[in-house]
Amino acid sequence: MTLPYFDADTIRRVLPFERAIQALEDGLRGEVDPERDSPRLFSPAPEGEFLLMPTEGGSRYTGVKVATIAPGNPARGLDKIQGVYALFDADTLAPLATMEGATLTAIRTPATTLTAVKHIAAAAPEGEALGADPRILVFGAGVQGLNHVRAARAVFPDATVQVVGRNPQRLADLVATLAAEGIPVTPVTGDPSAAVREADIIVCVSTSPVPLFDGSLPRDGAIIASVGQHGLDAREVDATLVRRSDVVVEGRASSWRESGDLIPARSTEEWQAMDLPNLKDLVGGRLRRTPQTCCLFTGVGMSWEDLTLAGVVYEECTS
Repeated sequence: MTLPYFDADTIRRVLPFERAIQALEDGLRGEVDPERDSPRLFSPAPEGEFLLMPTEGGSRYTGVKVATIAPGNPARGLDKIQGVYALFDADTLAPLATMEGATLTAIRTPATTLTAVKHIAAAAPEGEALGADPRILVFGAGVQGLNHVRAARAVFPDATVQVVGRNPQRLADLVATLAAEGIPVTPVTGDPSAAVREADIIVCVSTSPVPLFDGSLPRDGAIIASVGQHGLDAREVDATLVRRSDVVVEGRASSWRESGDLIPARSTEEWQAMDLPNLKDLVGGRLRRTPQTCCLFTGVGMSWEDLTLAGVVYEECTS
């Protein structure tokens, strides 16, 4: 049997950000439960590590993403993260297809983030709704920074966007790439504190293991999404911001395992007692935001998201 393989161009064609966000929302309104998702598995590999992301999924499909993380690759002009997704029939466990994994990740991560930001914004307290042109600040000028800007403009087409990047050349390349697509972006050089104070939405997709800004700076009512790091020893936001914010998590169990943003601010036991809303609760309209209070979304990347979008690619390409 020859399995179909869907390449990066096919995945990008099938999954513009509007479609990817809709698919995640449909899944969360249906059978998807982030709390039933399988843990991610890390294993040593030559010059890096393997990342295995299996999930049971819903009623039709199951699957696993196999990614490699090679920290030395960028110096050789190669991608740090590469991988492949394998999709299976949930009933028979027969393999159905494979597809390029890095592009799937590059789409599902910003789609998930903007799904969260979209619904957090919709839950704004009375009199605190975002305007039609929110000010968005993105920390990170890599692939995820680039795609988070694209996803943000898909949800907020009239937003003004600023980007903070540690590598000047990468930041310039991001600005030029987006300008060619008709998306104006302003680079932030020097101290980003003023941009942090003014932003309505702050998206953190960096590789920094330490907080990116003083958590007292964001304005009351700002929305902050931190999705660039995973592991209990790495964090993009500080305990000050966490403690002054309403908090929404991608999944509760995954956060207690991997979210370094949360655990230093409170113990796992304290967070568990608070029963934080997850993405399913958020999309289901069960978030109640506190007036004049920041709202923080934290995510580490979950297997059900890859499966949901892989199913869309498979159905679109085989129907």
